[in-house]
Amino acid sequence: MPEPAPFKPQLIKWVGNKQRFAPKIISLFPDDSKTYFEPFLGSGGVLGTLSPKYAVASDILRPLMDIWFALRNEPDELISWYANRRRDLETHNEVVKRYAEVLANFNAHPNGADFVFLTRSCYGGVVRFRKADGGMSTPCGAHMPISSDSFAKRVRVWHERVLGTDFYCQDYRETFEMAAAGDLIYCDPPYSDSQSILYGAQRFDLSELFEAIDKAKSRGVRVALSIDGSKKSGLKKILLDYPRGMFETEAAITVGRSMLHRFQMGGESLEGDVVKDRLLLTYTI
Repeated sequence: MPEPAPFKPQLIKWVGNKQRFAPKIISLFPDDSKTYFEPFLGSGGVLGTLSPKYAVASDILRPLMDIWFALRNEPDELISWYANRRRDLETHNEVVKRYAEVLANFNAHPNGADFVFLTRSCYGGVVRFRKADGGMSTPCGAHMPISSDSFAKRVRVWHERVLGTDFYCQDYRETFEMAAAGDLIYCDPPYSDSQSILYGAQRFDLSELFEAIDKAKSRGVRVALSIDGSKKSGLKKILLDYPRGMFETEAAITVGRSMLHRFQMGGESLEGDVVKDRLLLTYTI
């Protein structure tokens, strides 16, 4: 597939967002795919850049999917969610106070309206939840969140780009089962080794994903999988071994320095800490 033009404005902040590198990823997609599927949606960087005519996108986190449902069906409501929480914030101290209030309300009653403000205001888009009680535990970021007007402009642009997409709140395996021969599934799952503190990573089992990919491939679905290819983690270099014969093509995509590692290291510089994804394809290009 020809490499599309870059699509820059992010709707929500999310660590591991692939939007900057989506054109390269998309260039490795088949030209003749029918419906596009993205079962680990997150912040939707590839979906937004591709802007497919027909698509199915999903994630299991309900407050996240509430944002996508609103974007697709009630964009003005999404704009008001953010504006109501961003209103009258002129200093970072005010942001920190508001963030704490919104975070407390979200943890008591998880909802998309609070979550969209939290993702735009938390440290580097590092969305993490405590194991003990399931509460979001990411601290407030160091910068002012974007203005309500800026967010509204992004919502309107993104709304147009996802009009062909049906959104679902469900497990990725349910989304896999919806795909048929000729369709394409793009997977960007949590990296359970190197992103263990993030939402979804603790319960994610890579072997189960491989099983779902194998079943999809057997019925003629093509699958592209982004997976951690080479990331420094202390003295450990993470290399992934996958089932023989499952993937027919492999490409390396450099995705920059790790914001997650920076968060874990207290914000220190990460010169040389470069993350490379492996894009594994069940088809030839």
